[in-house]
Amino acid sequence: MMTAQQMKELEAASGIPSLILMENAGKAFVEELKRHHETKGKKILVACYHGRNGGDGFAIANQLADESEVDVLFIGDEEKLVRESAHFFHHVNNNPLIQFVAIDTVDFDEYDLIIDAILGIGIHHYLKPEIAVAVRHINEAKAIKVSADIPTGLDPDTGKMIEQAINADLIITFHDMKPGLEQFGDKVRVVGIGLPFAR
Repeated sequence: MMTAQQMKELEAASGIPSLILMENAGKAFVEELKRHHETKGKKILVACYHGRNGGDGFAIANQLADESEVDVLFIGDEEKLVRESAHFFHHVNNNPLIQFVAIDTVDFDEYDLIIDAILGIGIHHYLKPEIAVAVRHINEAKAIKVSADIPTGLDPDTGKMIEQAINADLIITFHDMKPGLEQFGDKVRVVGIGLPFAR
């Protein structure tokens, strides 16, 4: 079991390029998602912010686009994208199979699946207004909700909500269980992304 800080330190010390880890996360997420839910021909919304979890989301969107109708809700700031996330953002931007949608016009009830790749372990002590609005809309939607790594709004170490959090039907977390996810039992699946485990 790993805290958010331990996870960051492991990634930094692994020597594996962050782009590779992000691509691995996208592939592993989609493989696990398909074990639980049909994705072929489904309408899928991927909600992303400008941090590393958003980069995972862009990688996931690219993986799904060949056989699903994929929209991306980007509620971050393109100028604040971290380098690795910017790489996958541009892949999404250049993929004619993927459409970007705006939070003030998107109908969340149109989707079969909504993937939460907004904050992950990068949670702070409050939710920015645009994130809080997205969390509320996603929770109210009829779609199946799947969180990448950590449900947005949840502290990965304590499991406490920061104001509100995505009520995920499935949580696909990367590399190792996080302490804050233990409360969700069978809703959580752990997938490897190529990082070594401590001996």
